[in-house]
Amino acid sequence: MFKNKTVFITGASRGIGKAIALELASQGANIIIASKSTEEDPRLGGTIFSAAAEMEAAGGKAIGIKTDIRFEEQIIEAVGQGVAAFGGIDFVINNASAIALTNTEQTEAKRFDLIHDINVRGTFLVTKHCLPHLKKSNHAHILTLSPPIHLLPKWLGPHVAYTMSKFNMSMMALGWAEEFKAQWISSNALWPRTTIDTAAVRNLLGGEALANMSRKPAILADAACFILAKQNMEYTGQTFIDEEILAMEGITDLSGYNVVPGAQLYQDLFV
Repeated sequence: MFKNKTVFITGASRGIGKAIALELASQGANIIIASKSTEEDPRLGGTIFSAAAEMEAAGGKAIGIKTDIRFEEQIIEAVGQGVAAFGGIDFVINNASAIALTNTEQTEAKRFDLIHDINVRGTFLVTKHCLPHLKKSNHAHILTLSPPIHLLPKWLGPHVAYTMSKFNMSMMALGWAEEFKAQWISSNALWPRTTIDTAAVRNLLGGEALANMSRKPAILADAACFILAKQNMEYTGQTFIDEEILAMEGITDLSGYNVVPGAQLYQDLFV
């Protein structure tokens, strides 16, 4: 299905983005890794170069391009280098995101700007600059890692700056589905039902205790591949939950995705 298809993915040197890219690479895809990490941080692990090597070992082709999506010129350069390497772009995966679960008083201006520069502006500009190449694809899809838009006080009150940014990502995903339907470009969002074991969970949110109540990134990788495999815009304009996608594919036993077999799982934000 993904043989010789090219994926432009942000934030794929580790975590969820890397898991999605590895699964696509294992099915023959070309991966353009647009991420910042060129030197390994022991707390986080992985660089664009080590990730690219893993993707090639998995069976795909990959190029790592140092990219901070806060800067438009770096996005343009990454798109150009990726297209030069692989000839086009079929899928855009907007995975890169910044998190800060702080209330209004605790959110400094520079942190607010960082969240919105990456999550909102960066996601918008990545899609904008990939669009000319998506229009040339016969199987174009934009997939954004963002949640269903539930305008509930429990999501808006505790961390309004972060919530705004993630809902904005989902609004873009829905807007692009409508804007690009005449070009046959699908656009959807994807979000996990439970927390996912990532560096952010281990280092910023709940440490090993929360990681042990989480699922592996592989569940989102599998869900993403099911979405991207659909032809003729069968899926577009949706904000999907990973469990829902797997259920639609007949997969209901999700125990193999647990970090700790049989553990009580922790529900993620926004669901």
